[in-house]
Amino acid sequence: MICTHSYGKANEAESHSRIEIIDDEEIMPDQVKWINKLKGARVLVIGGTSGLGFGVAEASVEHGVSKLIISSSSQKRLDDAVSKLKNSYPSSSTEITAYQCDLADESKLSQNVQDLFSKVGELDHIIFTAGDAPLLTPFVDSNFESIKQAGMVRFFAPLLVGRYGYKNLVASPASSIVLTSGASSEKPIPGWTATSSYLSGLHGMMRGMAFDLKPIRVNLVIPGGVDTEMWNILDQESRESVVEELKRQTTTGRVGTVQNIAEAYLYCMKDRNVTGSTINTNGGRFLV
Repeated sequence: MICTHSYGKANEAESHSRIEIIDDEEIMPDQVKWINKLKGARVLVIGGTSGLGFGVAEASVEHGVSKLIISSSSQKRLDDAVSKLKNSYPSSSTEITAYQCDLADESKLSQNVQDLFSKVGELDHIIFTAGDAPLLTPFVDSNFESIKQAGMVRFFAPLLVGRYGYKNLVASPASSIVLTSGASSEKPIPGWTATSSYLSGLHGMMRGMAFDLKPIRVNLVIPGGVDTEMWNILDQESRESVVEELKRQTTTGRVGTVQNIAEAYLYCMKDRNVTGSTINTNGGRFLV
């Protein structure tokens, strides 16, 4: 006996799905057009050993990418991250590799970025989440050298990643670059003028790249406060104080988590119609 059922009337113009039951046993597979958008993709996550970058790396494996490459300045962190990913997903067929790349050394920055892209091969997505400790010296006490260094990883590195990395991307709207800024690019923090200047500059960088590198898509994720390993540089009391202050700056009463904010990067990779856009995920910080 064969019974056929149709469903999904709202999308009949695009897809007419059928389930066939043969002798009450065999069922035709459901359509799959939503959850496999990253299946088979090749993704490079720069800054992929911790925090948001590692979260995006995990999510990429779970979404079935064929190749995941992570990059960081520390070989030990790379080794640990690769081991953790492979242990967490023992049945995954994703090829996971890692390459060291120091983005903080001004004298070697350009060459280091070029060397990285000479190794990674053809890509579909480049995710940039790399960062370092913010310039903690108050702006009025800072000097030119410290101001310049504050932008080495945050600003100059992603600029060069776009400059050299686009050649590794398939020239298609299916390909993307996703950069990372911060909430202080739009809502100032006292004493952070230098750091905020670079974070604000990423808005213009992203839009310029979206034009200059088309049809490749370029977007910018702007997280608010995120509870990551970055805050481990503080003692426990100071860390708790920072977290409590970040909570007060939201309407949700919570600090962002990697598990939530990583979704913004997945969206930027999946939606082949989004480019030149900023994606805010900050718990309502701009409302407070």
